[in-house]
Amino acid sequence: MATVTFDGTTRYYAGNPTPAVDTLDLEVADGEFLVLVGPSGCGKSTTLRMLAGLEGIDGGAIRIGERDVTNLPPKERDIAMVFQNYALYPHMTVADNIGFHLKIAKMPKEERVKRVREAAALLDLEQYLERKPAKLSGGQRQRVAMGRAIVRRPQVFCMDEPLSNLDAKLRVQTRTQIASLQRRLGVTTIYVTHDQTEAMTMGDRVAVLRDGILQQCDTPIGLFSRPANVFVAGFIGSPGMNLIPAAVSGESATVGGMSIPLTPAQRAALTSDRVVVGIRPEGWSIGSSGVSAVVEVVEELGSDQYLYCSADIPHVEVAESAEEREAPHAFTVRAPGMSGWHRGDKLALTPQAGAVHFFDAATGDRLPD
Repeated sequence: MATVTFDGTTRYYAGNPTPAVDTLDLEVADGEFLVLVGPSGCGKSTTLRMLAGLEGIDGGAIRIGERDVTNLPPKERDIAMVFQNYALYPHMTVADNIGFHLKIAKMPKEERVKRVREAAALLDLEQYLERKPAKLSGGQRQRVAMGRAIVRRPQVFCMDEPLSNLDAKLRVQTRTQIASLQRRLGVTTIYVTHDQTEAMTMGDRVAVLRDGILQQCDTPIGLFSRPANVFVAGFIGSPGMNLIPAAVSGESATVGGMSIPLTPAQRAALTSDRVVVGIRPEGWSIGSSGVSAVVEVVEELGSDQYLYCSADIPHVEVAESAEEREAPHAFTVRAPGMSGWHRGDKLALTPQAGAVHFFDAATGDRLPD
């Protein structure tokens, strides 16, 4: 087992002056399950491939434990990779696929068979050892790919969107199995996904990337409750946080005629008279006064009801275009399931105590509490 350290790691691709990964500083603790998440093209897969030695590095360094592996070939890094397309040999049995790298390494057959059976027992694959991949379901194939990584007993697991080819129900089931298995094995794991729900349910910590730059790395609770900037606030959470540009006058921000006070520390840290007010769907209270909104769509989930609303709020000059400034704000409000709200209903919304997040409109950064 080992820590993983990215020290100012940078990667450029030919013909693009903007780095795919820009001066990444990140440390993964021994035995930790770290998830890299972000939109397509944010650099998360490039980061994983640099660690595995499948991509070169144009600046900085990567260390596994005390070893600098920046210039080592993949086979010398003691890393096992799990890909989204399984990469199984179709002509081999499950047992042969799991033990293939051990055979190449000329491990004695007795030890190889022992390790394969141990991995199969961990992954509930014992009854499938003599089958070939074509006779397995997608979830079973992914478990075989996991078994192939486990038998090598590496210092680090690298997983690149391993569940993206599975259907929704199987994806939920398999991610639970992977997270449970990792905790039993205690192997340092770096897992890449574009699905923020997957990231929040699996990771000990989650690193959010955007345009090759690390935005925030924290526990799932930390990301949800204290997003570092507007991007993280909008990206983490499903549905996302309501983000409302607002003007500041005196010691408060005005949203739909309602004043929301700022703390002295927030007012002092503000670089202009504009803020972005963030309120999650569950942070609204529906009452008799507050911001006026109209229900446009009702999403009924049984346990919860999501109300997608529009509200006519005067726009401040932080919108990017005239069309954005003229458009009504869209709000999402969570209500108890089967609450009886319908399209066209009018609501009066007020934020609950402690539910408001403030961000500097000029920088996008979170203001202190």
